[in-house]
Amino acid sequence: MNSLGWDRPDVILVTGDAYIDSPHIGVAVVGKALVNAGFRVGIISQPDTNSGTDILGLGEPALFWGVTGGSIDSMVANYTPVKKRRKSDDYTPGGMNTRRPDRAVIVYTNLIRRFSQGTAPVVLGGIEASLRRIAHYDFWSDSIRRSILFDAKADILIYGMGEYPAVELAQRMTSGRDYRDMRGICFISRDSPAGYGEIPSYEDVCASRDAFTEMFHAFYRGNDQAVGRGFCQRHSDRFLVHNPPWPTLTEQELDAVHAHVYEREVHPHDLARGQVKAMETIRFSLTTHRGCMGRCNFCSISVHEGAAVVSRSEDSIIEEAVRLVGHPQFKGTIQDIGGPTANMYGMRCTRKAAGTCRDRRCLYPAPCPGLDMSHRRQAGLLRRLGALPGVRKAFVASGIRHDLVCADTPHGGDYMEELVKHHVSGQLKLAPEHCVPAVLERMAKPGCDSLLEFRDLFTRLTRRAGKRQFLTYYFLAAHPGCTESDMVLLRAYIDRHLKITPEQVQIFTPTPSTYSTLMYCTGRDPFSGEPIHVERDPRRKQRQKDILTRKER
Repeated sequence: MNSLGWDRPDVILVTGDAYIDSPHIGVAVVGKALVNAGFRVGIISQPDTNSGTDILGLGEPALFWGVTGGSIDSMVANYTPVKKRRKSDDYTPGGMNTRRPDRAVIVYTNLIRRFSQGTAPVVLGGIEASLRRIAHYDFWSDSIRRSILFDAKADILIYGMGEYPAVELAQRMTSGRDYRDMRGICFISRDSPAGYGEIPSYEDVCASRDAFTEMFHAFYRGNDQAVGRGFCQRHSDRFLVHNPPWPTLTEQELDAVHAHVYEREVHPHDLARGQVKAMETIRFSLTTHRGCMGRCNFCSISVHEGAAVVSRSEDSIIEEAVRLVGHPQFKGTIQDIGGPTANMYGMRCTRKAAGTCRDRRCLYPAPCPGLDMSHRRQAGLLRRLGALPGVRKAFVASGIRHDLVCADTPHGGDYMEELVKHHVSGQLKLAPEHCVPAVLERMAKPGCDSLLEFRDLFTRLTRRAGKRQFLTYYFLAAHPGCTESDMVLLRAYIDRHLKITPEQVQIFTPTPSTYSTLMYCTGRDPFSGEPIHVERDPRRKQRQKDILTRKER
């Protein structure tokens, strides 16, 4: 700050992660966007919560404080699905889970309020704030909690991917314009804005499962980036005001986000405390798109990033790859070319202007006929990246949707041939999650026919290429609606068709604002109203996992 001649930053961002200057890290992306727009930005990583030394290390901001729990919800980062404290943290220097507090967004906001003498507002953002922006079920306290804006006593919340809203907010504050009509934000008000619908109140959803389910449906409709409207939710004598979402980014806008120059390194202040494991997988990886049209019930990606897939231009990705080649530590391998689901690059809904369909999903129970699911563009991108001077290998490490490949009759085979020959590092990730139809229905995952078809295609192409490569399958235990008997059926299916002992088996974690979490909380299917089995005993959850991994006692 002294060398730059700054008396103070315009914005100070506080994060629960070590500071990693990478396009894969939200706080870095927001910081770069603000700097590119002409604002002075400081970042405080993992501040000591017992004193004001760290939080006031850069002084007071002129415009606002920005607070994020980090790349992962702090409760997910700190606890296993059976509520045991995690010992490690991939985003903390040295790898030990000693720096990120529980409910980090609330703790950091309180820290600012405690030691700051200024009047700059506190703005929440990141996935922890985004998923907790309305009344929500919290697995770790087994209760329905208020909007995190109320619990943190913050001023504004930016939800979703926040780089463009953060710049707009800073510009409005600089010019003295009112920000309360901005898209992509929430705030607290004594009154309900004119024209805004009202969803069931915090008090109502605490008292009634029906009201909680009604609230959830209304929330998901309001979250639609194309047609979502503003709404409010009463909390006692005040309202949470939820403005319409920020519009889906254009290709050019997403390209601009990735045009910033990133160090692709941990800041020296944090690196002095130890290596950050997350860097191993993101330093030389490329993000090709945002959003996920899969909308699996247990996944928060579409709630946070959006259900519409926005893809970068090929030229933008190639330009970033060229910068990777010029990095002093680059050894010739691009570690990943992907996104939330790698093979959704370039895909789009042909009627996207109308928003998300209310009567069906893009991929469940089968890919929609209105979906442009061609893999041609992605196959061409992989070829261009593999041919770049200085690139020896360009891998796809992100998981792919096998059902999309099988449904793309014109181009799926060509894509797979390119993938198998040149872009698999030894294992290709798939996430079938289960095989029992009733469980798959609760998850909103496809049936198993496409899985076996894809397995046969992969095996055939791998043998033809003379490679020794494998499929890695991800499965989910103790999802709402899943019993021990269902896990026994899944194990029998794996023994019969896949002939493996799965290693990638996770126990379902109820994360805020997903439909699966709603099922866990209410014990009912939110679409049919039918009661469903919900496993709540940690020991029996573990047993469901052990049945699959052959560790049952």
